[in-house]
Amino acid sequence: MDHIDVKYINLISSRLGKFKKVKPHLYNFRCPICGDSQKQKNKARGYLYRVKNNTNYKCHNCGISVSFGNFLKSVDPESHKHYTFEKFKDGKTGKNFTTESPEDVFRTVDSARPKFKKKVSIDLPDAFSVPISKKYLETRAIFDGKFYYAKNFKEFVNTIKPGAFDDVKFGEERIVIPLIVDSKLVGVQGRALSTNPIKYLTVMFDDEAPKVYGLDTIKKDERVFITEGPFDSTFIRNAIAMCGADILLGDWGISDCCWVYDNEPRNREINGRIERAIDRGDSVVIWPSNIREKDLNDMVLAGHDVKSIVESNIYSGLQAKLKFTTWKKT
Repeated sequence: MDHIDVKYINLISSRLGKFKKVKPHLYNFRCPICGDSQKQKNKARGYLYRVKNNTNYKCHNCGISVSFGNFLKSVDPESHKHYTFEKFKDGKTGKNFTTESPEDVFRTVDSARPKFKKKVSIDLPDAFSVPISKKYLETRAIFDGKFYYAKNFKEFVNTIKPGAFDDVKFGEERIVIPLIVDSKLVGVQGRALSTNPIKYLTVMFDDEAPKVYGLDTIKKDERVFITEGPFDSTFIRNAIAMCGADILLGDWGISDCCWVYDNEPRNREINGRIERAIDRGDSVVIWPSNIREKDLNDMVLAGHDVKSIVESNIYSGLQAKLKFTTWKKT
């Protein structure tokens, strides 16, 4: 099996339920396209396997059969772009290979680039007005926020960015989280309402825009709190949320910010982000030792007054470094 295929299989493996390497050139996991068996959660009928110079994907539940490139494009469009370029650089596109050339990728992206209207218009019902999404949100104690409901998330995305998803037949129900910048819809994030192992799907309509929720609602002349997820941001006043990597806030007119990372002192990635924020001179929340919950949502469900906890545990400079040293466990 091609080493680039193996690299990207390993890259997405953590998001594939029941993933395992059966033997060389054969991987098995629950199908993220159809969700696999709804009755037996241990059944895994999706397979990646080698065919001559290529890697194919086949699901024995829904019957889908596509190249690994198209499978990757469906589950992670952003990684698919990098994958295509790596295959091209390695001379593995064109004749005898199933991977499209970078020119084809750019042609597809350019032709599908949406023309934004000045005002945002999302032709979807409010998530709080649909029983299944309302139940999910309210069981998480989420009663505020700009969220929508899509019966078929992939089909909805394709109405804005044609061709973003090749196969919309098994596009399941998701809560739609709009990413809005300067009154323009620049992307969406979909939170699965099913047991799909890929809980979040993020699709950007403008690759230059930041993956941030809430930029359109905050007061930039006040302190802005930045959380790790959109739902967490609803529990703090004047907050936005990252929907991916950290962002450069100075580019968006935010001068006073406070980073609210998840309470995971053994997570090396989070520790690195907190350390970099402190080194930049930003304020950060360092959670007190009596808080065991992982994130703001879990803290709310446990009965904590998160606004009070956040506001009384904001640190910067030397004090932040000292608190961070005692908090982290790595």
